[in-house]
Amino acid sequence: MKQQPSTEPTASSWRSRLHEIIFESNSDAGKAFDVTLLAFIIISIVVVMLDSVAELHARYGRIFLILEWFFTGVFTIEYLLRLICIRKPWKYMFSVLGIIDLLAIVPSYLSFVYIGSQSLLVFRALRLLRVFRIFRLVHFLSEMRFLSVAILNSIRKISIFILFVLSAVVILGSIIYLVEGPSNGFTSIPQSVYWAIVTITTVGYGDIAPATPLGKFIASFIMLLGYGIIAVPTGIVTTEMALAAKSHKPHTDACPSCGREGHDHDARFCKYCGAQL
Repeated sequence: MKQQPSTEPTASSWRSRLHEIIFESNSDAGKAFDVTLLAFIIISIVVVMLDSVAELHARYGRIFLILEWFFTGVFTIEYLLRLICIRKPWKYMFSVLGIIDLLAIVPSYLSFVYIGSQSLLVFRALRLLRVFRIFRLVHFLSEMRFLSVAILNSIRKISIFILFVLSAVVILGSIIYLVEGPSNGFTSIPQSVYWAIVTITTVGYGDIAPATPLGKFIASFIMLLGYGIIAVPTGIVTTEMALAAKSHKPHTDACPSCGREGHDHDARFCKYCGAQL
């Protein structure tokens, strides 16, 4: 007699379904899960912020504490479910989104050791970046990814540029120290270098200011130099962003093994762990 196929869900099909709900937003269940998660994240951030107000903490502190641990429990369960339904949980744990998800729950447990660490729960705001994927705003997510790639590719150029700026502020700070001296507030070379950094970045706190005509001329030169200095790293990053945007189009699905996104639009395998997409 021919054996009938089992209709009971297997472990792999159960994990696949859970993965589709938690990591994808193509289905109604997945979108509902993500929208609910976003609502919880927003409410939990509001609770943390309100709890920092002394008057509200004194009146509603107990309610805030209950809500805080409720959301921590929800996010902990969600984090564990993400590890369960993914094939390679360690890949997800050390990914950017995995670290952000972990930071959303660690401060609450850390409060048992270090009182006051609950304020770090505002890291949950980073989880709001999922809104781009949930509502299929892929072009926003792509631009964010291009920015990160552009910054990584620009590190060497920007590092050289920063080294030049540091050399310039040390020299200019030493010169202004000789010109102005302690009588005008430039009591040391480090203090003068601090003034040069504040001036060249166009911040201008005003706690120290040159008084002599030559000192004002040097300050004017540093201010004008600051406008040119601000434009250089911006141009470097913008160029790298343009190159990154031309390199590939985004793949909208998350890897079922490591949960990472950002694959090429025609990719069949994950470029991070090699699993089939």
